[in-house]
Amino acid sequence: MTTEQASAQAYKADARNDNVLVYVNGQFVPRNEARVSVFDSGFVLGDGVWEGLRLVKGRLISLEAHLDRLFEGARSIQLDIGLSREGVVKAVQDTLDRNGMTDGAHVRLMVTRGVKKTPNQDPRFVIGPATIVIVAEYKTPLPEAKAKGYALFTSTFRTTGPDQFDLRLNSHSRLNLIQALIQAINAGADEALMLDPRGFVASCNSTNFFIVRGRELWTSTSLYSFKGITQQNVIDAWRNAGNVARECDFTLAQVYSADEAFVTGTLGGVTPVTKVDGRSIDDGKPGKVTKEASELYLRSVGAL
Repeated sequence: MTTEQASAQAYKADARNDNVLVYVNGQFVPRNEARVSVFDSGFVLGDGVWEGLRLVKGRLISLEAHLDRLFEGARSIQLDIGLSREGVVKAVQDTLDRNGMTDGAHVRLMVTRGVKKTPNQDPRFVIGPATIVIVAEYKTPLPEAKAKGYALFTSTFRTTGPDQFDLRLNSHSRLNLIQALIQAINAGADEALMLDPRGFVASCNSTNFFIVRGRELWTSTSLYSFKGITQQNVIDAWRNAGNVARECDFTLAQVYSADEAFVTGTLGGVTPVTKVDGRSIDDGKPGKVTKEASELYLRSVGAL
């Protein structure tokens, strides 16, 4: 397995991505010509917000929820995106249209505070409008990940509270999550499992984490982690089918003794977890409840 194949963010190679056009501040340029300034706030300090969207059968999944999070995050850090909600939607749709994309695409929408007079922290040194970049690519999750399941490693890096670094902002700054992933990679795992400052399970470094106990789904309260849109869609789909999904505190001991486990994310949807810290979850194979949760989620978003 290559490095890319072992990643929770991996996808099938697709030659069509070599020729995609990237949206950069209202212009469409070939991907190998897409540039932002070295004085851009995002490059200098990670000062910006972003969203990842999934295109399925001509429809962007949970578009309104993604827009809510984008604009809420921007408002909270006093970042003027410079476009209305309708303007952002048009920019995303124009990017898809210019690339002829109608299905199986992943969109990365990135907004930074813009170019600065000099590289420093002070937002008053910004000298132009926000920088907006939209990258749309064909991305199909690797089927072997669904068949085998991910291996997780519990990192020593903790998630943070909102008084330190509010993960709900979906900020470009992700260094502590990257550090956690590096630990996991060095331990031979695919993704890092992260605890909150109290020692309860929070999330993975790029995905939300669930355990299955009986037919109940358990996931964190998101007090100390990012509140995933796919995570919420899975919860809603499971509850709408008459099942129990709990948002609660739980421990590593409860993870090790779980019947099943899985992660959720925009790209992969629902992906089984079969090993945590070198220990197999139950029999070490993707479980039936995980498969059912995945199917209910896919139906709920119109992917089945």
